[in-house]
Amino acid sequence: MLIRTQDHGFIHPDSFEITPRAVYEQRRRFLLQGLAAGALGAAAGGAFAQSAGYAPAGKLTSLPFTRSKAAGAVTMEKITAYKDATSYNNFYEFGTDKADPARNASTLRTRPWKVEVAGLVGKPRTFDIEELLKLSAQEERVYRLRCVEGWSMVIPWIGYSLSELIKRVEPTPAAKYVEFVTLADKATMPFIGSRVLDWPYTEGLRLDEAMHPLTLLSFGMYGEVLPNQNGAPVRLVVPWKYGFKSAKSIVKIVLTDKEPGTAWNKAAKNEYGFYSNVNPEVDHPRWSQASERRIGEDGLFAKKRKTLIFNGYEAQVGQLYAGMDLKKFY
Repeated sequence: MLIRTQDHGFIHPDSFEITPRAVYEQRRRFLLQGLAAGALGAAAGGAFAQSAGYAPAGKLTSLPFTRSKAAGAVTMEKITAYKDATSYNNFYEFGTDKADPARNASTLRTRPWKVEVAGLVGKPRTFDIEELLKLSAQEERVYRLRCVEGWSMVIPWIGYSLSELIKRVEPTPAAKYVEFVTLADKATMPFIGSRVLDWPYTEGLRLDEAMHPLTLLSFGMYGEVLPNQNGAPVRLVVPWKYGFKSAKSIVKIVLTDKEPGTAWNKAAKNEYGFYSNVNPEVDHPRWSQASERRIGEDGLFAKKRKTLIFNGYEAQVGQLYAGMDLKKFY
């Protein structure tokens, strides 16, 4: 925009009189280096995406990452198509039909965004979303996602272990559980206030589950930031549990000494237990959990896949539940 002014006797200084040349050149070098690093990061993310068998969707802002080397963090199974992963979702704040979130979530505003971390911690803090993004190196992890309704996907998530955040607030010895509170904004979430669930949507993990390396604080998928319908701008991904345990659009994390109430457990305790580990031996009261259908790959009449205990992550997480009766603590 051009703004015309009258001099009225005022002599406009030259640019070199405003900023010393050495300072100006230093700022310019820093800017160019930052742009180059960003370009290299984006290129690296794109290269990893290509090597993983998919290309960034090209719909949202790219999110640079490196491939995770954590045990169990990358499955070699075929990745679910982006269009399927972003159009078949559970996000009841935007509707109860699987297609509702993609239709309705455009109203969600993800900036500004803050996440409060409080409770039994030595250093409670409120993090701006940009601070969270820089807290640790972004990794891509190709995780299976298994939903209680019997469908599954394989999604390349981007983020870092939740433990990186929790360690920074220094949990006290009394902390045993972690509660996750999600956004509940009637102005941007049209189904807030419906009687389906108790709002805001809350979830919880035992502290050792939350600190497990595979528990992911996710900011993106498919090489880009999270789409609104998938839980933007920050969500949880716990790959060995049913999908509803992976809270979306998180605004508060509370460490506590008591098992927190969770949205679906409060709505139907006999159907949705606190742990909700993927387990083919524990059926939902209204349907079997012994098999599943991969969205976008397994047709309606195709033979279903056998459900794996802990969603196939038994080698990594089975020790967390040693000695527990998994039918009682479902």
